[in-house]
Amino acid sequence: MSRLMPKPKRNLITESNPKSPISEGYRMLRTNIEFSTVDDKLQIIMVTSSKPGEGKSTTSANLAVAFAQANKKVLLIDADLRKPSLHRIFQKSNRLGLTTALFKQKELADVIMVSDTENLFLVPAGPTPPNPSELLSSKQMHALLEAIRDAYDVVIIDTPPILSVTDAQIVATQSDGVVLVVDSGKVKKDMALKAKASLEHVNARLIGVVLNNINRKQSDSYYYYYGEREEA
Repeated sequence: MSRLMPKPKRNLITESNPKSPISEGYRMLRTNIEFSTVDDKLQIIMVTSSKPGEGKSTTSANLAVAFAQANKKVLLIDADLRKPSLHRIFQKSNRLGLTTALFKQKELADVIMVSDTENLFLVPAGPTPPNPSELLSSKQMHALLEAIRDAYDVVIIDTPPILSVTDAQIVATQSDGVVLVVDSGKVKKDMALKAKASLEHVNARLIGVVLNNINRKQSDSYYYYYGEREEA
């Protein structure tokens, strides 16, 4: 009887094919983030986009794997409480997660999941709450982020699109830096600039932009990091 091979994790190319050009792009992104500042440590990094479908969750997941592969202890948090997807990418349950901890139904340690990548841990979004924005701006969320600073080298937070709801702006104020994912084939410059302005409105630190789905002959998508001095 033949044995079925497990399906590769959705969009997790840094784990399934670490030698691919796209995986190298994520490592370049990791390196640029690490060297984007000299004086300040970028420990909590938020990832967002201007609108849905630009690849922010895929970028969050692969960036987290890239940091873990560099021997960093990484916590990946799904703070897209309205349409979470990281649990599907990592093939985990979403029965417990961030909302469970914030509502104090479980301790944070009870909702942290071990991934198949060494050094990488995941907190799924958990059950959808009636008040995502209020929950993310709560004292519980602030305390949670402060607590994990001592336990992890890098914390990556996936959030909803910045122009869709206020959730991303709220999390941005609690993060050390923000990475904006832009789909080069879908998003026009004015929308990207509007997303950038929304982050600047709350004094968020935009550390770079990831251009996704650039049309290339050799690859379906390509990721490149622009330093914070570049325009979106």
